[in-house]
Amino acid sequence: MKSTDDQKLSLPVLTAMVVGSMVGAGIYSLPRNFALEAGPTAAVVSWCIAGGGMYMLARVFQLLAEIRPDLDSGIFAYARDGFGGYAGFLSAFGYWMAGCFGNVSYWVLIKSTLGAFVPAFGNGNTPIAIAVSSVGIWAFHWMLLRGIQQATLINAILTVVKILPIFVFIGILSVYASAGPFTNNLEESTRGLAQQVKGTMLVTVFVFLGIEGASVYSRYARKRSDVGAATILGFAFVLLLLVLVTLLPYAHLMRADIAVMRQPSMASVLGAVIGSPGAVFIGGALIVSVLGAYLAWSLICAEVLYASAKANAMPAIFARRNARALPTAAIWLTSSVVQAFVISTYWSTDAFSLMLRLTSAMALIPYFFVATFGLKAIRALPQSAMSARKRTLSYATAAIATIYTLFLLYACGVELLVMSALLYGPGSLLYMWARRERGEALFSRPEWCAFLVVMGGGLVAIFGLSASAWR
Repeated sequence: MKSTDDQKLSLPVLTAMVVGSMVGAGIYSLPRNFALEAGPTAAVVSWCIAGGGMYMLARVFQLLAEIRPDLDSGIFAYARDGFGGYAGFLSAFGYWMAGCFGNVSYWVLIKSTLGAFVPAFGNGNTPIAIAVSSVGIWAFHWMLLRGIQQATLINAILTVVKILPIFVFIGILSVYASAGPFTNNLEESTRGLAQQVKGTMLVTVFVFLGIEGASVYSRYARKRSDVGAATILGFAFVLLLLVLVTLLPYAHLMRADIAVMRQPSMASVLGAVIGSPGAVFIGGALIVSVLGAYLAWSLICAEVLYASAKANAMPAIFARRNARALPTAAIWLTSSVVQAFVISTYWSTDAFSLMLRLTSAMALIPYFFVATFGLKAIRALPQSAMSARKRTLSYATAAIATIYTLFLLYACGVELLVMSALLYGPGSLLYMWARRERGEALFSRPEWCAFLVVMGGGLVAIFGLSASAWR
């Protein structure tokens, strides 16, 4: 049996990991999520900002893969090397939790899709829906324990299968598009353009999650250069799909009608254009797509826990591997957390929307660390390592990516950032556990300050939730 470290992934498989990680629940929910916040004009502006910002972030991932090939498992390694052990932990923990929340949203959306045909599933958070989702969680858990090579192969196959229905959706809406509805949607005026754009930012983060999939698996790549190439190829392809899926519905239906459609709204839109067979077709495609994305993200979540434990930022138990060279404790914890939050959706009035927002919010801190580390890594390069022109362009790219992530933190809002602290605070106990295992001081002085800020935010969140409960 070959060890996990010997299993190498080619450029097509790495690209499939990027596409497979990004194309999931988000793209099938885009029409309604955008229509709730923005019209066509604001949607175009939003995708220009999100596409440009994420492209710069993707270029930072590509650049770091080239200039820091010694850092594997991207997200965590960059933050740790640039800003210390606790920052690395926060990045790893936040990214892992984002993946877990994303996986919860997948199960909610699958059952919501089936709820259109089986009323017992409701909006994806009824007791029966939760029970069926639980069976799925542990079925995939068993598959993951079969090995990374089998799982990545299945993901590559599912990526191809799930892209085809999106092409069909785009093709049908393009053929039947009408200028009348699109013009009427352009003329519709509600909130200001800036407010509309801000309202869509977390949605764009959600659908772009996974752009770093190749970076997370950099230690498995056959060639280091494939990591950056896979990131850019996957990003460009998915961006085109996202823009078309967002804008084409405005050429058929009024924004107000799209905004009240049942999720997955892509199925509802196609059903409105060609009848119920369209909704059934997209619903089936969504289930395949989401299951593929769930598999990809489960792999990424386990890999992040394993890599951070190997670097002593997580308890050593998560670095242990079984006879198949699999980090079983990391896989078990990921599946258990997803299970717990799937159960929690029973008490949510809009479970999918809540999971989308939490997923995006938890991913922002890791992305911010990557962008700022890009600035630091370029500055630290010797003059002979890069031409002056390339250094200037690279630094500008990292600077724009940093500004973009700061804008995302602003768009996220104080409420969600405080809610994130409620997770980061207790989660920091894992870091403290890991430090105690090694007999090291818990935090440096700057890290104590960061920890107190995190805990303070968590206390504010608890107070806010308590006040809401008593109203």
